[in-house]
Amino acid sequence: MISKSAIIHPYVKLGKNCNVEDFVIIGCPPRGFQLGDLETVIGDDAVIRSHTVIYAGNKIGNNFHTGNKTNIRELNIIGDDVSIGTLTVVEHHVIIENSVRIHTQVFIPEFTKLNKHCWIGPNVVFTNAKYPKSQNVKNELVGSVVEEYAKIGANATILPGVIVGRNALVGAGSVVTRNVEANQIVAGNPARFIKKIFY
Repeated sequence: MISKSAIIHPYVKLGKNCNVEDFVIIGCPPRGFQLGDLETVIGDDAVIRSHTVIYAGNKIGNNFHTGNKTNIRELNIIGDDVSIGTLTVVEHHVIIENSVRIHTQVFIPEFTKLNKHCWIGPNVVFTNAKYPKSQNVKNELVGSVVEEYAKIGANATILPGVIVGRNALVGAGSVVTRNVEANQIVAGNPARFIKKIFY
């Protein structure tokens, strides 16, 4: 079902059984592009809640869900079974793999990669500029990587280029300044090793 108040621009391909709520905008061209330059694809069974904005050029899989007022910039690749919470901002050139859960008010800047099944708590902030406002900052952005099954607790901040290893856990409120190895728990500011996760 597509609300009458939603704006679906040309060159958008919506899959079957999609629910697009009030005042959603899908397929608006970003700065520097014209309508039709970028195709937008969203798979089957999406639920796109009210006031969400999805720019042109996104490739999104099946069973995609957003909260209200989610903002997704252009040229991202988003897999199947992804949920992105209310008021979250996803910038451009981000990769989000299958079955990722992103909670409310998360900030995901350019060149971030979230691998399968990872979990991002509310108010998490990823960063990608090592030296903000420096002369060449736009050409030196470095995204973070969250590996499969890793979990990042609420209000954590992840610094540019940090890799959070497979099945790692970042404690709530942590500031992560260096890579986190697989199966580690880290917490604090700066985040430090707490213990290993064993199975």
